Amino acid sequence: MNLETVTGMVLSAMPIGEYDKRLVILTKEFGRISAFAKGARKPNSALLAPSQPFAFGVFTLYQGRSSYTVNSADIQNYFEELRTDLEKIAYGMYFCEVAAHLTYENVEAVGILKLLYQSLKALNKEKLPKDMVKSIFEMKALDFNGETPRVFECVKCQRKPTAESKDFFAGFSSRAGGMVCSCCREGIKDILMISDTTIYTLQFIVSSRVEKLFTFLLKEPYEEELKKVAAQYMKCYVDGEFQSLTMLKDFL
Repeated sequence: MNLETVTGMVLSAMPIGEYDKRLVILTKEFGRISAFAKGARKPNSALLAPSQPFAFGVFTLYQGRSSYTVNSADIQNYFEELRTDLEKIAYGMYFCEVAAHLTYENVEAVGILKLLYQSLKALNKEKLPKDMVKSIFEMKALDFNGETPRVFECVKCQRKPTAESKDFFAGFSSRAGGMVCSCCREGIKDILMISDTTIYTLQFIVSSRVEKLFTFLLKEPYEEELKKVAAQYMKCYVDGEFQSLTMLKDFL
């Protein structure tokens, strides 16, 4: 029997047959994979709890010719706090759906796995607005996916603001790929005018380790600016619709 041990999180679970489940697991070692959990729907199954979305831990898998089968699981975090709150579930499922969309089998996904884990933890921080957690997650996920916004310099002319320069940036353009200076803004139609505070926030998100992302608060006007930037950036660089957004819109 060819067994593989992986660290990962269950993104989604679908019933198969009478007692089984088909899981989508985001793993550190193999990226996004599909795996069958045989008997996971039986009340006395050892895989009943580990085959739920958000379950994070170590999975032992049997690798067949065309698919994986879960042999056992040692779950380190079930994120029970999310499961008792419909709003948190909606945000969590959205994060999982985005993570599934941006990752592939046999393509390294350590960064997005860490981001997903820390974002779910952040949903339980009462002082952190959940839509701000969503915005940070979206911008960092696209950063890991290779669509890193240019926020330290003008994306067109590559000039950086100096200490003496005032109103250097005209705003943020998703189509251009980041910040645009006042001299280069002509002809760019999707510019969002944002404050220096929001620019600094974007710079922090892009340059910080995942563990540091959810360590700050924003006043409401800046939080709204970040939300608009993230929404525009997601719309520009991510194709398709997310089913979880339908439920999430009830809370936004």
